[in-house]
Amino acid sequence: MKIKFLFILILFYLYSSNIFAKDSYFEEAVNLFEEKKYKQSKFLFQKNIVFNPKHSNSYLYLAKIFNIEENENEVLKNINTTLLLNPNNEEALYILIDIKLKRSNFAEVKDLKEKFEIACSKLCDKKTSINKRLKDIDTESDS
Repeated sequence: MKIKFLFILILFYLYSSNIFAKDSYFEEAVNLFEEKKYKQSKFLFQKNIVFNPKHSNSYLYLAKIFNIEENENEVLKNINTTLLLNPNNEEALYILIDIKLKRSNFAEVKDLKEKFEIACSKLCDKKTSINKRLKDIDTESDS
């Protein structure tokens, strides 16, 4: 009886340790990202996605890393996944607006800008920048 109890206790410990390890992948990845250790943080964000495939912020951070690495296809893939999981993620919307502005896709920018204005809570000051960039582009296209 004691051996069976001890065995169950060991299994519980191993299982719970693994759960806590999974939960800490994201936090550790964010810390590494903030320390500019992008390769290591990318690995942990990807690992977190394996265990938590609907963790939208992991995709957002991967997009930020790919943006630093100048890999626009991967940025778009991860931003689109972020927005699929969390359509009101203002940071993801802003990154996507920035990409669409660089590509001169004004119709999409205007739609995204409306969504961004509704979703914004922390990045509302970016609305001015978006409007200015749109106006600058409109002015350039008129001349």
